[in-house]
Amino acid sequence: MKRTLIFVYVALLLGSASYAQEGSPAPPPMEAQAPLPAVPSRSSPPAQAVVPVPVPIAPPKPNGPVQKSLVRITATAVEPDYKAPWNAGAIQRGVGAGFVIEDKRILTNAHVVSNSRYLTVERDGDPNKYPAKVLFIANDCDLALITVDAPNFFKNMVPLKFGGIPALESTVSAYGYPIGGERMSVTTGIVSRIDFQLYTHSSIDQHLAVQISAQINPGNSGGPVMQNGKVIGVAFQGYSGDVAQGVAYMIPTPVINRFLKDVSNGHYDKYVDLAISYSKLQNPAQRKFLGLKDDNRGVLVSTVVEAGPSANVLRGGDVLLTIDDHPIASDGNVELEGEPADFQEVVERKFKGGSVKLDIWRDKQPMTVKIEFVKTAWPYLIQGHSYDVRPRYVLYGGLLFQPLNLDLLEANRSTDLRLRHFFEYFILEQLYLQHPDVIVLANILPDPINTYLAPYRGGIVDEINGKKIRTLGDLANSFAEAPERIVIRMIGDGPPLVLDRNKVEAARERIKTRYNVLKEQNLEEQPGSNAPTQANKI
Repeated sequence: MKRTLIFVYVALLLGSASYAQEGSPAPPPMEAQAPLPAVPSRSSPPAQAVVPVPVPIAPPKPNGPVQKSLVRITATAVEPDYKAPWNAGAIQRGVGAGFVIEDKRILTNAHVVSNSRYLTVERDGDPNKYPAKVLFIANDCDLALITVDAPNFFKNMVPLKFGGIPALESTVSAYGYPIGGERMSVTTGIVSRIDFQLYTHSSIDQHLAVQISAQINPGNSGGPVMQNGKVIGVAFQGYSGDVAQGVAYMIPTPVINRFLKDVSNGHYDKYVDLAISYSKLQNPAQRKFLGLKDDNRGVLVSTVVEAGPSANVLRGGDVLLTIDDHPIASDGNVELEGEPADFQEVVERKFKGGSVKLDIWRDKQPMTVKIEFVKTAWPYLIQGHSYDVRPRYVLYGGLLFQPLNLDLLEANRSTDLRLRHFFEYFILEQLYLQHPDVIVLANILPDPINTYLAPYRGGIVDEINGKKIRTLGDLANSFAEAPERIVIRMIGDGPPLVLDRNKVEAARERIKTRYNVLKEQNLEEQPGSNAPTQANKI
Protein backbone atom coordinates (compact mmCIF):
# COMPACT_ATOMS: atom_id res chain seq x y z
CA MET A 1 0.00 0.00 0.00
CA LYS A 2 1.18 3.44 -0.71
CA ARG A 3 1.02 5.89 2.09
CA THR A 4 2.20 9.50 2.42
CA LEU A 5 3.31 10.26 5.92
CA ILE A 6 3.94 13.43 7.90
CA PHE A 7 7.02 13.31 10.15
CA VAL A 8 7.53 15.46 13.22
CA TYR A 9 11.14 16.31 13.94
CA VAL A 10 11.93 16.07 17.64
CA ALA A 11 15.01 18.24 17.23
CA LEU A 12 12.87 21.13 16.02
CA LEU A 13 10.56 20.77 18.97
CA LEU A 14 13.43 20.71 21.43
CA GLY A 15 14.96 23.75 19.79
CA SER A 16 11.70 25.65 20.11
CA ALA A 17 11.39 24.75 23.76
CA SER A 18 14.93 25.87 24.46
CA TYR A 19 14.34 29.18 22.74
CA ALA A 20 11.17 29.73 24.76
CA GLN A 21 13.03 29.18 28.00
CA GLU A 22 15.86 31.50 27.12
CA GLY A 23 13.74 34.34 25.84
CA SER A 24 10.61 34.22 27.93
CA PRO A 25 8.28 37.21 27.46
CA ALA A 26 7.33 39.40 30.39
CA PRO A 27 4.52 37.95 32.50
CA PRO A 28 1.08 39.39 31.82
CA PRO A 29 -0.23 42.01 34.26
CA MET A 30 -2.11 40.57 37.20
CA GLU A 31 -5.75 41.32 37.75
CA ALA A 32 -6.53 44.08 40.23
CA GLN A 33 -7.14 42.72 43.74
CA ALA A 34 -8.71 44.15 46.87
CA PRO A 35 -6.16 45.96 49.07
CA LEU A 36 -4.70 43.83 51.85
CA PRO A 37 -5.59 44.72 55.44
CA ALA A 38 -3.12 46.80 57.39
CA VAL A 39 -0.28 44.91 59.04
CA PRO A 40 -1.13 44.54 62.78
CA SER A 41 1.27 45.41 65.53
CA ARG A 42 3.65 42.79 66.94
CA SER A 43 1.55 42.49 70.06
CA SER A 44 -1.38 41.04 68.14
CA PRO A 45 -1.20 37.69 66.34
CA PRO A 46 -0.73 37.93 62.60
CA ALA A 47 -3.90 37.48 60.61
CA GLN A 48 -3.87 34.75 57.94
CA ALA A 49 -5.17 36.21 54.70
CA VAL A 50 -7.23 33.61 52.80
CA VAL A 51 -6.56 33.91 49.06
CA PRO A 52 -8.93 31.78 46.97
CA VAL A 53 -7.13 29.49 44.54
CA PRO A 54 -8.92 29.09 41.19
CA VAL A 55 -9.71 25.46 40.33
CA PRO A 56 -8.93 24.62 36.68
CA ILE A 57 -11.97 23.43 34.78
CA ALA A 58 -11.57 21.22 31.72
CA PRO A 59 -12.86 22.90 28.58
CA PRO A 60 -16.01 21.42 27.11
CA LYS A 61 -15.59 18.75 24.43
CA PRO A 62 -17.15 20.23 21.29
CA ASN A 63 -17.65 16.80 19.68
CA GLY A 64 -18.85 14.85 22.70
CA PRO A 65 -17.38 11.59 24.09
CA VAL A 66 -15.61 10.44 20.91
CA GLN A 67 -13.88 7.67 22.91
CA LYS A 68 -17.19 5.76 22.87
CA SER A 69 -17.10 5.68 19.06
CA LEU A 70 -13.39 5.42 18.20
CA VAL A 71 -11.53 2.13 17.80
CA ARG A 72 -7.88 1.17 17.30
CA ILE A 73 -7.26 -1.27 14.44
CA THR A 74 -4.22 -3.53 14.22
CA ALA A 75 -3.69 -5.26 10.87
CA THR A 76 -1.33 -8.08 10.01
CA ALA A 77 -0.92 -7.93 6.24
CA VAL A 78 0.92 -9.92 3.57
CA GLU A 79 2.36 -7.81 0.76
CA PRO A 80 2.61 -9.67 -2.59
CA ASP A 81 6.14 -10.45 -3.78
CA TYR A 82 6.35 -9.37 -7.43
CA LYS A 83 9.97 -10.49 -7.73
CA ALA A 84 9.05 -14.05 -6.73
CA PRO A 85 5.25 -14.16 -7.14
CA TRP A 86 4.94 -17.82 -6.15
CA ASN A 87 5.91 -16.80 -2.60
CA ALA A 88 3.30 -15.72 -0.07
CA GLY A 89 5.01 -12.34 0.44
CA ALA A 90 6.33 -10.30 3.33
CA ILE A 91 4.37 -10.02 6.58
CA GLN A 92 3.78 -6.49 7.84
CA ARG A 93 1.97 -5.00 10.80
CA GLY A 94 0.23 -1.65 10.92
CA VAL A 95 -2.02 0.37 13.20
CA GLY A 96 -4.87 2.64 12.21
CA ALA A 97 -8.15 4.01 13.50
CA GLY A 98 -11.81 3.60 12.75
CA PHE A 99 -15.16 4.65 14.15
CA VAL A 100 -18.54 3.06 14.71
CA ILE A 101 -21.44 3.97 12.44
CA GLU A 102 -24.98 2.60 12.25
CA ASP A 103 -25.76 -1.12 11.90
CA LYS A 104 -22.76 -2.21 13.99
CA ARG A 105 -20.23 -1.30 11.34
CA ILE A 106 -16.82 0.36 11.61
CA LEU A 107 -15.65 2.79 8.93
CA THR A 108 -11.93 3.11 8.21
CA ASN A 109 -9.48 3.53 5.34
CA ALA A 110 -8.92 0.82 2.76
CA HIS A 111 -5.17 1.17 3.20
CA VAL A 112 -5.53 0.25 6.88
CA VAL A 113 -7.01 -3.19 6.09
CA SER A 114 -5.92 -3.99 2.51
CA ASN A 115 -3.90 -7.19 2.03
CA SER A 116 -4.76 -8.06 5.64
CA ARG A 117 -4.72 -11.62 6.92
CA TYR A 118 -5.69 -10.89 10.54
CA LEU A 119 -7.43 -7.87 12.05
CA THR A 120 -8.00 -6.94 15.67
CA VAL A 121 -9.95 -4.03 17.09
CA GLU A 122 -9.63 -2.35 20.50
CA ARG A 123 -11.98 0.09 22.17
CA ASP A 124 -11.42 2.61 24.93
CA GLY A 125 -11.34 1.22 28.46
CA ASP A 126 -11.35 -2.42 27.32
CA PRO A 127 -8.07 -4.40 27.50
CA ASN A 128 -9.27 -7.04 25.04
CA LYS A 129 -8.39 -7.28 21.36
CA TYR A 130 -11.37 -8.42 19.28
CA PRO A 131 -10.92 -10.24 15.95
CA ALA A 132 -12.53 -8.31 13.10
CA LYS A 133 -13.42 -9.01 9.48
CA VAL A 134 -13.67 -6.88 6.34
CA LEU A 135 -17.16 -6.40 4.94
CA PHE A 136 -16.41 -4.12 1.99
CA ILE A 137 -13.29 -2.47 0.70
CA ALA A 138 -13.10 0.31 -1.91
CA ASN A 139 -9.50 0.76 -2.98
CA ASP A 140 -10.45 3.43 -5.52
CA CYS A 141 -11.65 5.83 -2.79
CA ASP A 142 -9.62 4.43 0.15
CA LEU A 143 -12.58 3.46 2.33
CA ALA A 144 -13.56 0.19 4.00
CA LEU A 145 -16.18 -1.24 6.33
CA ILE A 146 -15.29 -3.83 8.95
CA THR A 147 -17.19 -5.41 11.81
CA VAL A 148 -16.68 -7.48 14.96
CA ASP A 149 -18.70 -10.63 15.62
CA ALA A 150 -18.19 -10.62 19.40
CA PRO A 151 -21.74 -10.18 20.79
CA ASN A 152 -20.88 -7.56 23.42
CA PHE A 153 -18.38 -5.50 21.47
CA PHE A 154 -20.79 -2.79 20.35
CA LYS A 155 -22.46 -2.52 23.75
CA ASN A 156 -22.24 1.09 24.99
CA MET A 157 -20.57 2.15 21.71
CA VAL A 158 -22.07 5.29 20.16
CA PRO A 159 -22.48 5.37 16.34
CA LEU A 160 -21.37 8.68 14.86
CA LYS A 161 -23.48 10.78 12.50
CA PHE A 162 -22.31 12.53 9.34
CA GLY A 163 -22.35 16.23 8.55
CA GLY A 164 -21.74 18.16 5.36
CA ILE A 165 -18.72 19.75 3.73
CA PRO A 166 -17.10 22.19 6.18
CA ALA A 167 -16.62 25.83 5.31
CA LEU A 168 -13.20 27.22 4.48
CA GLU A 169 -11.31 28.53 7.54
CA SER A 170 -13.60 26.64 9.92
CA THR A 171 -12.04 24.57 12.72
CA VAL A 172 -12.02 20.77 12.67
CA SER A 173 -10.65 18.07 15.00
CA ALA A 174 -8.94 14.83 13.92
CA TYR A 175 -9.03 11.76 16.17
CA GLY A 176 -6.89 8.65 16.03
CA TYR A 177 -4.00 6.66 17.49
CA PRO A 178 -0.84 8.21 16.01
CA ILE A 179 2.73 7.33 16.94
CA GLY A 180 3.89 8.41 20.36
CA GLY A 181 1.35 6.69 22.61
CA GLU A 182 -1.39 4.12 23.04
CA ARG A 183 -4.28 6.40 24.00
CA MET A 184 -6.54 8.43 21.75
CA SER A 185 -5.07 11.61 20.33
CA VAL A 186 -6.84 14.70 19.03
CA THR A 187 -5.40 17.46 16.86
CA THR A 188 -7.16 20.55 15.60
CA GLY A 189 -6.74 22.65 12.50
CA ILE A 190 -8.60 24.67 9.93
CA VAL A 191 -10.05 23.80 6.54
CA SER A 192 -7.73 25.36 3.98
CA ARG A 193 -8.77 23.91 0.61
CA ILE A 194 -11.54 21.86 -1.03
CA ASP A 195 -10.46 20.37 -4.35
CA PHE A 196 -9.96 17.23 -6.43
CA GLN A 197 -6.83 15.37 -5.32
CA LEU A 198 -5.01 12.17 -6.20
CA TYR A 199 -5.82 9.35 -3.76
CA THR A 200 -2.38 7.83 -3.22
CA HIS A 201 -3.66 4.43 -2.08
CA SER A 202 -4.66 3.51 -5.63
CA SER A 203 -2.29 6.08 -7.20
CA ILE A 204 -4.65 6.51 -10.17
CA ASP A 205 -8.00 7.74 -8.81
CA GLN A 206 -8.84 11.38 -8.16
CA HIS A 207 -11.77 12.40 -5.98
CA LEU A 208 -12.93 15.30 -3.88
CA ALA A 209 -10.66 15.89 -0.87
CA VAL A 210 -10.50 18.50 1.89
CA GLN A 211 -7.14 19.90 2.96
CA ILE A 212 -6.77 20.61 6.67
CA SER A 213 -3.98 21.95 8.85
CA ALA A 214 -4.55 19.37 11.63
CA GLN A 215 -1.61 16.98 11.94
CA ILE A 216 -2.24 13.59 10.32
CA ASN A 217 0.40 11.07 11.42
CA PRO A 218 0.79 7.29 11.08
CA GLY A 219 -2.05 5.81 13.13
CA ASN A 220 -4.48 8.64 12.36
CA SER A 221 -5.55 6.90 9.15
CA GLY A 222 -9.21 5.96 9.25
CA GLY A 223 -10.03 8.18 12.20
CA PRO A 224 -12.91 10.66 12.09
CA VAL A 225 -12.46 14.36 11.45
CA MET A 226 -15.27 16.12 13.31
CA GLN A 227 -17.00 19.44 13.60
CA ASN A 228 -19.95 20.32 15.84
CA GLY A 229 -20.35 16.73 16.99
CA LYS A 230 -20.60 15.23 13.49
CA VAL A 231 -18.16 13.46 11.18
CA ILE A 232 -17.24 15.65 8.24
CA GLY A 233 -14.41 13.48 6.94
CA VAL A 234 -12.02 10.55 7.35
CA ALA A 235 -8.30 11.28 7.79
CA PHE A 236 -6.29 9.49 5.14
CA GLN A 237 -3.15 11.12 3.72
CA GLY A 238 -0.75 14.04 3.88
CA TYR A 239 2.67 15.28 2.85
CA SER A 240 5.90 14.40 4.61
CA GLY A 241 7.65 17.26 6.37
CA ASP A 242 10.33 17.63 3.69
CA VAL A 243 7.66 18.35 1.04
CA ALA A 244 5.14 20.56 2.83
CA GLN A 245 4.40 21.47 6.42
CA GLY A 246 0.96 21.13 7.97
CA VAL A 247 -0.75 19.83 4.81
CA ALA A 248 -3.06 16.86 5.36
CA TYR A 249 -6.22 15.61 3.72
CA MET A 250 -9.49 14.03 4.70
CA ILE A 251 -12.08 12.17 2.63
CA PRO A 252 -15.23 14.35 2.73
CA THR A 253 -18.76 13.14 3.31
CA PRO A 254 -19.90 13.16 -0.36
CA VAL A 255 -17.32 10.44 -1.06
CA ILE A 256 -18.22 8.59 2.16
CA ASN A 257 -21.96 8.71 1.46
CA ARG A 258 -21.44 7.47 -2.08
CA PHE A 259 -19.44 4.50 -0.80
CA LEU A 260 -22.09 3.62 1.78
CA LYS A 261 -24.85 3.87 -0.80
CA ASP A 262 -22.90 1.74 -3.29
CA VAL A 263 -22.48 -1.14 -0.81
CA SER A 264 -26.10 -0.98 0.36
CA ASN A 265 -27.01 -3.70 -2.18
CA GLY A 266 -24.35 -6.06 -0.80
CA HIS A 267 -21.72 -5.38 -3.47
CA TYR A 268 -19.27 -2.60 -4.27
CA ASP A 269 -19.35 -1.64 -7.95
CA LYS A 270 -16.60 1.00 -7.87
CA TYR A 271 -16.65 4.48 -9.36
CA VAL A 272 -17.86 5.11 -12.88
CA ASP A 273 -15.87 7.28 -15.27
CA LEU A 274 -16.33 8.99 -18.62
CA ALA A 275 -12.90 7.55 -19.59
CA ILE A 276 -11.83 10.55 -21.62
CA SER A 277 -9.04 13.10 -21.53
CA TYR A 278 -9.75 16.75 -22.20
CA SER A 279 -8.11 20.16 -22.41
CA LYS A 280 -9.31 23.57 -21.30
CA LEU A 281 -10.58 26.06 -23.88
CA GLN A 282 -9.48 29.44 -22.55
CA ASN A 283 -7.54 30.57 -25.61
CA PRO A 284 -9.64 33.04 -27.72
CA ALA A 285 -8.01 32.06 -31.03
CA GLN A 286 -8.64 28.37 -30.40
CA ARG A 287 -12.28 29.04 -29.50
CA LYS A 288 -12.76 31.07 -32.66
CA PHE A 289 -11.19 28.29 -34.77
CA LEU A 290 -13.67 25.79 -33.31
CA GLY A 291 -16.60 28.12 -34.02
CA LEU A 292 -17.46 28.62 -30.35
CA LYS A 293 -19.15 31.66 -28.87
CA ASP A 294 -17.14 34.05 -26.76
CA ASP A 295 -19.00 32.95 -23.64
CA ASN A 296 -16.17 31.21 -21.73
CA ARG A 297 -17.86 27.80 -21.93
CA GLY A 298 -16.73 24.33 -22.95
CA VAL A 299 -13.76 21.93 -22.76
CA LEU A 300 -12.20 20.03 -25.67
CA VAL A 301 -12.18 16.21 -25.73
CA SER A 302 -8.69 14.92 -26.55
CA THR A 303 -8.94 11.14 -26.19
CA VAL A 304 -11.84 8.71 -25.83
CA VAL A 305 -10.88 5.34 -24.33
CA GLU A 306 -12.24 2.63 -26.61
CA ALA A 307 -12.78 0.32 -23.63
CA GLY A 308 -14.80 2.96 -21.73
CA PRO A 309 -18.48 3.97 -21.69
CA SER A 310 -17.94 7.03 -23.90
CA ALA A 311 -16.74 4.97 -26.88
CA ASN A 312 -19.06 5.27 -29.91
CA VAL A 313 -20.69 8.29 -28.25
CA LEU A 314 -17.95 10.90 -27.96
CA ARG A 315 -14.92 11.41 -30.16
CA GLY A 316 -11.78 13.51 -30.12
CA GLY A 317 -12.50 17.10 -31.10
CA ASP A 318 -15.91 17.28 -29.42
CA VAL A 319 -16.50 20.21 -27.10
CA LEU A 320 -18.43 19.49 -23.89
CA LEU A 321 -20.78 22.40 -23.15
CA THR A 322 -23.06 21.12 -20.37
CA ILE A 323 -23.31 18.02 -18.20
CA ASP A 324 -26.74 17.16 -16.79
CA ASP A 325 -27.73 20.77 -17.62
CA HIS A 326 -24.80 22.23 -15.64
CA PRO A 327 -22.86 24.66 -17.88
CA ILE A 328 -19.19 23.69 -18.14
CA ALA A 329 -16.80 26.66 -17.94
CA SER A 330 -13.73 26.80 -20.16
CA ASP A 331 -11.56 25.80 -17.18
CA GLY A 332 -13.59 22.60 -16.66
CA ASN A 333 -15.62 23.78 -13.66
CA VAL A 334 -19.35 23.68 -13.04
CA GLU A 335 -21.40 25.18 -10.24
CA LEU A 336 -22.66 22.59 -7.74
CA GLU A 337 -24.59 23.63 -4.66
CA GLY A 338 -23.39 27.19 -5.08
CA GLU A 339 -19.70 26.28 -5.26
CA PRO A 340 -17.35 25.77 -8.26
CA ALA A 341 -16.36 22.13 -8.82
CA ASP A 342 -14.67 20.05 -11.50
CA PHE A 343 -17.35 18.93 -13.96
CA GLN A 344 -16.33 15.33 -13.29
CA GLU A 345 -17.82 15.72 -9.80
CA VAL A 346 -21.20 15.29 -11.55
CA VAL A 347 -20.01 11.89 -12.80
CA GLU A 348 -18.58 11.06 -9.35
CA ARG A 349 -22.11 11.02 -7.98
CA LYS A 350 -23.32 8.46 -10.52
CA PHE A 351 -23.45 4.69 -10.08
CA LYS A 352 -23.07 1.69 -12.31
CA GLY A 353 -26.18 1.42 -14.46
CA GLY A 354 -26.78 5.17 -14.39
CA SER A 355 -26.30 7.71 -17.17
CA VAL A 356 -25.33 11.30 -17.84
CA LYS A 357 -26.55 13.79 -20.45
CA LEU A 358 -24.08 15.97 -22.34
CA ASP A 359 -24.64 18.93 -24.63
CA ILE A 360 -21.71 18.96 -27.05
CA TRP A 361 -20.38 20.97 -30.00
CA ARG A 362 -19.30 18.77 -32.93
CA ASP A 363 -18.24 20.01 -36.36
CA LYS A 364 -19.57 23.46 -35.42
CA GLN A 365 -23.03 22.06 -34.69
CA PRO A 366 -24.78 21.53 -31.30
CA MET A 367 -25.74 18.00 -30.26
CA THR A 368 -27.09 16.23 -27.19
CA VAL A 369 -25.82 12.77 -26.28
CA LYS A 370 -26.34 10.30 -23.44
CA ILE A 371 -23.65 8.11 -21.89
CA GLU A 372 -24.66 5.03 -19.93
CA PHE A 373 -22.32 3.63 -17.29
CA VAL A 374 -22.58 -0.08 -17.98
CA LYS A 375 -18.88 -0.99 -18.01
CA THR A 376 -15.64 -0.01 -16.31
CA ALA A 377 -12.65 1.27 -18.28
CA TRP A 378 -10.31 -1.61 -17.36
CA PRO A 379 -7.12 -0.21 -19.01
CA TYR A 380 -6.75 2.25 -16.13
CA LEU A 381 -6.22 -0.63 -13.72
CA ILE A 382 -2.61 -1.30 -14.76
CA GLN A 383 -1.65 2.24 -13.76
CA GLY A 384 -2.90 1.80 -10.19
CA HIS A 385 -1.91 -0.35 -7.24
CA SER A 386 -3.52 -3.76 -6.77
CA TYR A 387 -4.62 -5.17 -3.42
CA ASP A 388 -5.96 -8.44 -2.06
CA VAL A 389 -4.98 -10.33 -5.23
CA ARG A 390 -2.00 -12.52 -6.10
CA PRO A 391 0.29 -11.47 -8.98
CA ARG A 392 -0.19 -13.13 -12.35
CA TYR A 393 2.86 -14.79 -13.90
CA VAL A 394 4.28 -17.64 -15.98
CA LEU A 395 7.64 -19.24 -15.17
CA TYR A 396 9.21 -21.23 -18.00
CA GLY A 397 12.79 -22.40 -18.21
CA GLY A 398 13.70 -20.09 -15.32
CA LEU A 399 12.29 -17.11 -17.24
CA LEU A 400 9.66 -15.17 -15.28
CA PHE A 401 7.04 -13.46 -17.46
CA GLN A 402 4.58 -11.00 -15.89
CA PRO A 403 2.00 -8.47 -17.16
CA LEU A 404 3.13 -4.86 -16.86
CA ASN A 405 1.52 -2.83 -14.06
CA LEU A 406 2.45 -0.24 -11.46
CA ASP A 407 3.32 -2.79 -8.78
CA LEU A 408 5.71 -4.62 -11.11
CA LEU A 409 7.43 -1.38 -12.10
CA GLU A 410 7.90 -0.32 -8.49
CA ALA A 411 9.11 -3.76 -7.37
CA ASN A 412 11.78 -3.90 -10.05
CA ARG A 413 12.49 -0.14 -10.08
CA SER A 414 12.65 -0.35 -13.84
CA THR A 415 14.09 2.57 -15.80
CA ASP A 416 13.75 0.91 -19.22
CA LEU A 417 12.41 3.61 -21.57
CA ARG A 418 10.33 1.19 -23.63
CA LEU A 419 8.61 -0.14 -20.50
CA ARG A 420 8.00 3.40 -19.26
CA HIS A 421 6.49 4.35 -22.62
CA PHE A 422 4.12 1.36 -22.65
CA PHE A 423 3.08 2.17 -19.08
CA GLU A 424 2.63 5.93 -19.49
CA TYR A 425 0.91 5.77 -22.90
CA PHE A 426 -1.05 2.55 -22.43
CA ILE A 427 -4.28 4.54 -22.48
CA LEU A 428 -3.44 7.74 -24.37
CA GLU A 429 -2.13 5.81 -27.39
CA GLN A 430 -4.69 3.00 -26.96
CA LEU A 431 -1.86 0.44 -26.72
CA TYR A 432 -4.19 -1.96 -24.92
CA LEU A 433 -5.99 -2.65 -28.21
CA GLN A 434 -2.96 -4.64 -29.45
CA HIS A 435 -1.60 -5.59 -26.04
CA PRO A 436 -4.33 -6.18 -23.44
CA ASP A 437 -1.45 -7.62 -21.38
CA VAL A 438 1.99 -6.14 -21.88
CA ILE A 439 4.04 -9.28 -21.17
CA VAL A 440 7.45 -8.48 -19.66
CA LEU A 441 10.41 -10.80 -19.09
CA ALA A 442 10.66 -9.55 -15.52
CA ASN A 443 13.30 -11.85 -14.05
CA ILE A 444 15.63 -14.75 -14.84
CA LEU A 445 16.35 -17.56 -12.39
CA PRO A 446 19.91 -18.54 -13.40
CA ASP A 447 20.36 -22.07 -14.73
CA PRO A 448 22.59 -23.65 -17.43
CA ILE A 449 19.65 -23.63 -19.90
CA ASN A 450 19.20 -19.84 -19.75
CA THR A 451 22.78 -18.58 -19.61
CA TYR A 452 23.66 -15.41 -21.54
CA LEU A 453 20.02 -14.29 -21.68
CA ALA A 454 20.41 -11.36 -19.25
CA PRO A 455 20.21 -8.73 -22.06
CA TYR A 456 16.61 -9.81 -22.71
CA ARG A 457 15.52 -9.02 -19.17
CA GLY A 458 12.95 -6.19 -19.17
CA GLY A 459 11.96 -6.92 -22.78
CA ILE A 460 8.32 -7.01 -23.94
CA VAL A 461 7.19 -10.23 -25.65
CA ASP A 462 5.83 -9.67 -29.16
CA GLU A 463 5.44 -13.19 -30.59
CA ILE A 464 6.37 -16.81 -30.01
CA ASN A 465 7.10 -19.05 -33.01
CA GLY A 466 5.43 -16.49 -35.27
CA LYS A 467 2.25 -16.16 -33.17
CA LYS A 468 1.38 -12.76 -31.69
CA ILE A 469 1.12 -12.75 -27.90
CA ARG A 470 -1.69 -10.53 -26.60
CA THR A 471 -2.39 -11.96 -23.14
CA LEU A 472 -0.68 -14.01 -20.46
CA GLY A 473 -2.95 -16.90 -21.44
CA ASP A 474 -1.60 -16.73 -25.01
CA LEU A 475 1.92 -16.99 -23.60
CA ALA A 476 1.10 -20.04 -21.46
CA ASN A 477 -0.63 -21.79 -24.39
CA SER A 478 2.30 -21.11 -26.71
CA PHE A 479 4.72 -22.72 -24.26
CA ALA A 480 2.40 -25.71 -23.76
CA GLU A 481 1.99 -26.27 -27.52
CA ALA A 482 5.51 -25.31 -28.60
CA PRO A 483 7.66 -27.63 -30.79
CA GLU A 484 11.23 -28.60 -29.90
CA ARG A 485 12.55 -25.09 -30.49
CA ILE A 486 10.89 -22.04 -28.93
CA VAL A 487 11.64 -18.70 -30.62
CA ILE A 488 10.58 -15.64 -28.60
CA ARG A 489 10.71 -12.27 -30.34
CA MET A 490 10.67 -9.09 -28.28
CA ILE A 491 9.32 -5.71 -29.33
CA GLY A 492 12.12 -3.70 -30.94
CA ASP A 493 15.29 -4.63 -32.77
CA GLY A 494 17.57 -7.48 -31.86
CA PRO A 495 17.81 -11.24 -32.32
CA PRO A 496 15.12 -13.52 -30.85
CA LEU A 497 15.44 -15.43 -27.61
CA VAL A 498 15.65 -19.18 -28.30
CA LEU A 499 14.98 -22.07 -25.91
CA ASP A 500 15.30 -25.83 -26.37
CA ARG A 501 12.05 -27.41 -25.21
CA ASN A 502 13.67 -30.74 -24.24
CA LYS A 503 16.29 -29.01 -22.10
CA VAL A 504 13.62 -26.85 -20.47
CA GLU A 505 11.61 -29.92 -19.51
CA ALA A 506 14.72 -31.67 -18.18
CA ALA A 507 15.57 -28.66 -15.99
CA ARG A 508 12.03 -28.08 -14.74
CA GLU A 509 12.20 -29.90 -11.40
CA ARG A 510 15.77 -28.70 -10.81
CA ILE A 511 14.74 -25.06 -11.12
CA LYS A 512 11.62 -25.53 -8.98
CA THR A 513 13.62 -27.16 -6.21
CA ARG A 514 16.52 -24.70 -6.33
CA TYR A 515 14.29 -21.61 -6.09
CA ASN A 516 11.48 -23.11 -3.99
CA VAL A 517 8.89 -22.61 -6.73
CA LEU A 518 5.61 -24.12 -5.58
CA LYS A 519 3.57 -23.15 -8.64
CA GLU A 520 4.87 -22.33 -12.12
CA GLN A 521 2.01 -20.07 -13.19
CA ASN A 522 -0.98 -18.03 -12.07
CA LEU A 523 -3.03 -16.82 -15.04
CA GLU A 524 -5.87 -15.11 -13.18
CA GLU A 525 -6.02 -12.64 -10.33
CA GLN A 526 -6.89 -14.64 -7.24
CA PRO A 527 -7.99 -13.15 -3.92
CA GLY A 528 -5.86 -13.49 -0.82
CA SER A 529 -6.99 -15.87 1.89
CA ASN A 530 -8.79 -13.16 3.87
CA ALA A 531 -10.09 -10.95 1.07
CA PRO A 532 -13.85 -10.29 1.24
CA THR A 533 -15.87 -11.59 -1.69
CA GLN A 534 -17.40 -8.15 -2.10
CA ALA A 535 -14.01 -6.44 -2.29
CA ASN A 536 -13.01 -4.12 -5.06
CA LYS A 537 -10.31 -6.01 -6.93
CA ILE A 538 -8.21 -3.32 -8.58
